[in-house]
Amino acid sequence: MQPSPRTGRFPRSFLGLLITGFMLVALPLVAALLWSAWNTELLAKRGTREVLNAAEAARASRSLVNLSGSIERLANQIAVQPDAELLADLGRAHAGFGQVAAELLKLQLDGEQIAALKRTIERERALHEMLTNTPSGARLDQSVVLKEAYELAESAAGVVAISHLLADRGVERLQTNAVEVRQHLVSLIGLAAAWALGTALVLARVIARPIAQLDRAIRRLGRADFQHPIHVSGPADLVQLGERLDWLRRRLTELEAEKGRFLQHLSHDLKTPLTVLREGAELLHDQVAGPLVAQQRQVVAMLRESSIKLQTMIEDLLDYQRTLHSAATLDAESVALEPLLRETVRAHGLEASAKGQRLVVEAAPALLWADPSKLRSVVDNLVGNAIKFTPPGGTITVLGREGAGGVQIDVIDTGPGVPAEERDAVFDAFFRGRAGAAGRGHGTGLGLAIARDFVKAHGGHIEVVPAAPGGHFRVALPKRPKSTMAEGAT
Repeated sequence: MQPSPRTGRFPRSFLGLLITGFMLVALPLVAALLWSAWNTELLAKRGTREVLNAAEAARASRSLVNLSGSIERLANQIAVQPDAELLADLGRAHAGFGQVAAELLKLQLDGEQIAALKRTIERERALHEMLTNTPSGARLDQSVVLKEAYELAESAAGVVAISHLLADRGVERLQTNAVEVRQHLVSLIGLAAAWALGTALVLARVIARPIAQLDRAIRRLGRADFQHPIHVSGPADLVQLGERLDWLRRRLTELEAEKGRFLQHLSHDLKTPLTVLREGAELLHDQVAGPLVAQQRQVVAMLRESSIKLQTMIEDLLDYQRTLHSAATLDAESVALEPLLRETVRAHGLEASAKGQRLVVEAAPALLWADPSKLRSVVDNLVGNAIKFTPPGGTITVLGREGAGGVQIDVIDTGPGVPAEERDAVFDAFFRGRAGAAGRGHGTGLGLAIARDFVKAHGGHIEVVPAAPGGHFRVALPKRPKSTMAEGAT
């Protein structure tokens, strides 16, 4: 079976469509997660770098303060009594100071920090030149040396404060970066969620479309509507399922046509000899062929009665087949309950009067959504069944009232009622029960079966009310059925 061209934009299977949709929904979320992990890694590396930078700055600044203190002591000593050994110590301290200062300059300092550090370096260099470039035998101005050494120590102490400020600014930069990452992550998650939601909605519509097409096709088949071809768009497997349903539709159409032809042939083949038989029985009954003795008239009467009964049963059987077919389709509309009950019961007035029976209708105004002809058939069958089994002089009461869940119709008679063991089987086709077998009721046993099918088609329920003194049938119908036989299960 070749896939329909409608599947070109879809995956080959329904599972493939689901996997593709899942990937489209999950892709932005996974991207947001990866971006978050990557930025978290960068933030962690940046934090490590800031911590190391602050620790190095703190160590170098402390070394600078210690060296500046050593230089200050040596300067004081050299200012009092210059000595070659003191000058050598000063040279070593000067070299160490320069090395530490060079290390500080390599750190990530801002302009203000670099300027303060350079001022400290210049002060140390100036003090070193003052102490080492003094001519031999000349005396240094001790107050100037002390002042320069003090200013160097103060400047070195400022470098320590700068290192602390460097750590604080590193923390601030980390906090700023963290806030930026969080804002970007929230924006990215919002965009990813919007994308995922939009994709999910589109995917749901894409998935729901072929399923809705299949649902409509199955409902039409359930309503015995075989005229509309079934087309399903979507993945190849759903398209193939739609093609199989269309094959089933065509096959059901053929079977329906065959059934119709069979019923037509059966009707013709049965009715033709039966008509001849009835006409012959009528001619004999009317003594057209000559006078009959009493026993012959009795045989002719039995023959005539049986032929009429057989013809009635055949017609009822054909009517029942047509009823089963029509039960699948409801022409529902808004129906007023009280006029429908009174009109249906009024049609049985002559039949009830002939048996001396009384018909009573008690109905409250109520509206429901139903097929009026089928609802009328339900009431007609129940009332006719009650008249049939109610003895002369009895009463048949029809009640109609509106309840919380819908509408309830009760048909009550003063007849013998339905035995407990027959309350379920009484709605089966061709079931006649003990009363029918005993000859107290005539018929094919199809009236209640038809009533049951029509009630089910409306989404309702029919039952025999137990513990009733006579026959008591109750029909419960929703005002607007949620599901019906015609629509199938939902």
